[in-house]
Amino acid sequence: MIGFLNTLCSDVFFNHYYPGTAMNTDCQDWKGRVFPFLCWIGELKKREVLQADLVAGITVALVLVPQSMAYAQLAGLPPYYGLYASFLPGIVAALFGSSRQLATGPVAVVSLMTASALEPIAGANPELYLAYAIMLALMVGIFQIALGLLRLGVLVNFLSHPVVIGFTNAAAIIIGTSQLGKLFGVSVERAAHTYETVFNTIVAAINHTHMETMLMAIAALSIMIALKRWLPRAPNVLIAVVITTLVSWLVGFERLGGAVVGSIPEGLPAIAMPELDFQTMGQLLSVTVAIAIIGFMEAISIAKAMAARTRQRLDANQELVGQGLGNIASSLSQGYAVSGSFSRSAVNISAGARTGFSAVVTGVVVGITLLWLTPLLYHLPQATLAAVIIMAVINLVKIEPIKHAWKVQRHDATVAVITFVLTIIWAPHLDKGIMVGVLLSLMLFLYRSMAPRVAVLSRDPDGTLRDAEVRKLETCRNISLIRFDGSLYFANTGYFEDKILERVALKPDLKYVIIDAEGINEIDATGEEMLGELTERLREAGVELLMARAKKQLWDTFDRTGLMDILGREHMFALRTQAFKYAWDKLGDNHAETCPLRVAKPAEAEA
Repeated sequence: MIGFLNTLCSDVFFNHYYPGTAMNTDCQDWKGRVFPFLCWIGELKKREVLQADLVAGITVALVLVPQSMAYAQLAGLPPYYGLYASFLPGIVAALFGSSRQLATGPVAVVSLMTASALEPIAGANPELYLAYAIMLALMVGIFQIALGLLRLGVLVNFLSHPVVIGFTNAAAIIIGTSQLGKLFGVSVERAAHTYETVFNTIVAAINHTHMETMLMAIAALSIMIALKRWLPRAPNVLIAVVITTLVSWLVGFERLGGAVVGSIPEGLPAIAMPELDFQTMGQLLSVTVAIAIIGFMEAISIAKAMAARTRQRLDANQELVGQGLGNIASSLSQGYAVSGSFSRSAVNISAGARTGFSAVVTGVVVGITLLWLTPLLYHLPQATLAAVIIMAVINLVKIEPIKHAWKVQRHDATVAVITFVLTIIWAPHLDKGIMVGVLLSLMLFLYRSMAPRVAVLSRDPDGTLRDAEVRKLETCRNISLIRFDGSLYFANTGYFEDKILERVALKPDLKYVIIDAEGINEIDATGEEMLGELTERLREAGVELLMARAKKQLWDTFDRTGLMDILGREHMFALRTQAFKYAWDKLGDNHAETCPLRVAKPAEAEA
């Protein structure tokens, strides 16, 4: 194996297949962008890098095998489909993504969203359900690749942090409670809403708990919790799986009525194009967008944290392409939608992974498991898989970020709580909660930007220009210096104009309005038109409009549109003091000596 990899990474091999490309490829050129693995494949020539990636890849696989089977069940699929989704997708995502340590495969939230999307339309037909799950992975992959190639990774910013916090907390609770039936060995018919199903499950558990199943779940949870506390570096999930599987085999757990994984088809998944149902694809469009964005946000947040730690370059758009190709690979190999995993990525980097080759090793180990080790998983209790899921999501429930958001901006905390509540109420239709959260975030953003801070400035005794109202400062009766903290666009131009005219109305002797434009980053057509009209109205009232500290993009806009001719180039100043001098000279009568905007002399400042 090592000999083959050394050959693979040799200069002869590399130059034969990539002529003219050095081993230390500049990742900024087109080859590095199209084939990101060229940025790190040469490093495998170093024995220490190769060894570190081999160890890390095997370590992640030991966590991934049982975890992926559990997540497949969460998605409503047979456990071995989690192995299918762990075989090729992680390899492809690592080769074509920009993160070197991101571990891609089945994750809890995406698995839950897959189940919530497919249960209403194919819950009664297992074959159709499976076909739709595979098709959904293809849709997610195509959407992610399209975003990446169009350089639209910035669109994920519409999913604000409060929405993610609210949704993640709700999803964690939904995921955890969805496993109650497997923990207690009971089953109930799915209701229209998840909370109804959970209530019915609790009632069934009170009356008909299968004691052997409950004891097996308690044993699995106890093992994982104890190991996590006292032996944190030990593979607690794998150890719990091995112990409970052995116990299940020894005591005949299946004969006692306990549910086990059962037979798993041996061999690698067949590579085939999924069957496409365009009518159903239309129904799944909204959830496709939700899974693609939620999944990518989870992946990119993990990747950013690791890139900061390793000081490696990270390209969000390239990562979108990598994740999209990973989802397409999952679909073609009979898997379902995947994403970057926080827990497995943490294991990967902690185990010393240096390059994306560790993900290749993980995929190879999963392939070996599918080829030869599946009979060992026959007696794995379903209760253990449920315990694995609960342990994985319990840390997703976090109240502290919501409390922190309340301290920063109460609107954000409100969005988080509303998203949380609606996601719980509308489950299994999780995409609705996300969409409402996004709409609320956008509406609140518009609301806040419609009325940005407008401050009338005057000279503070310390010599600086401060908000006159806040600091209780004297203002000039002839000159108003007004600072506008926001871009001028259609939603706030009326507010801006009202504030200026309000100052004019309050000061009958006002002759000059100076706009401190440092905070104005952009202006749209509505804002530009308003400035022209406002300038004319003020002139008719005997007031001149001056502008100081405007950024270059404003000057360029004014020149292109002809607004500069209306404003008057002589009324545009680089500094506020230049605008003051212009007004003082025009006013005459030594106005500069008595104006509150003047710079105080040292003796006056001390007084």
